[in-house]
Amino acid sequence: MERQRYVASVSFGKDSLAMLYKLITLGWPLDEVVYFNNGMEFQAIYDVRDQVLPDLKALGIPYTELSPQSPFLYDMLERPVKYRGKPGYHYGYGWCGGPCRWGTSEKLRAIRAYCGDATIYVGLAADEPQRFEKCGYPNRSLPLVTWGMEEADCLDYCYQLGIRWMEDGGAGPVPLYEILDRVSCWCCGNKNLKELKHIYLYLPQYWERLKGLQSHLSHPMKGYYQDGRPKGIFELEERFEWELWAAARAPHVKKHRKTDRSKDYER
Repeated sequence: MERQRYVASVSFGKDSLAMLYKLITLGWPLDEVVYFNNGMEFQAIYDVRDQVLPDLKALGIPYTELSPQSPFLYDMLERPVKYRGKPGYHYGYGWCGGPCRWGTSEKLRAIRAYCGDATIYVGLAADEPQRFEKCGYPNRSLPLVTWGMEEADCLDYCYQLGIRWMEDGGAGPVPLYEILDRVSCWCCGNKNLKELKHIYLYLPQYWERLKGLQSHLSHPMKGYYQDGRPKGIFELEERFEWELWAAARAPHVKKHRKTDRSKDYER
């Protein structure tokens, strides 16, 4: 009978990386590390990957990098997709996020196909119970839950190891985990408005890329306001510019004379 194989699925974000180093430290069985690279991560993720790979090599832990069957941007913008309930096609799956997480589905498919019957270590933190059942791996193991490590614990643990997720913001280095709630792909449709505003403010190179994608997509990245107005990247840019203008002007405006325009931007 063959020995059970153990594979760590690592995204090089704080949770899966804390899991990886803790597995190594505690001597848990680990035969391989697998990373699914869709080509749309922040540069900081790739920098951290390159920082970690020499450690894996020194320890003799095999590392495998998987890719989607089709390029991410082809699936997002160009793939012919048949309409549901009516004849014809549209092109591209569109933004990945919410109920249309086609990128996540491809990641799960690729990792399941590669790992087979292996036990897959998945880096879900102990304070993310809403994600446990959505994990998608039949032979999963959740070490961070076993150890009681929450998201903040994972970030602290990585910082103690000297791992930082830094981006070049033009005006200086930007620590990603200080401006984003979750360091997912830079074009993830699940990013909230606070995160998008921080990308607009601190990472202009990624904001320009988001504008480039939105210019090719008819559906607004964040859907629509209650009154039907689009909430796409270009509309959000106008909103963020107005918010900055209003914040700069606020000290000079008496309370009773403040504009009521903020209601126009109801989330």
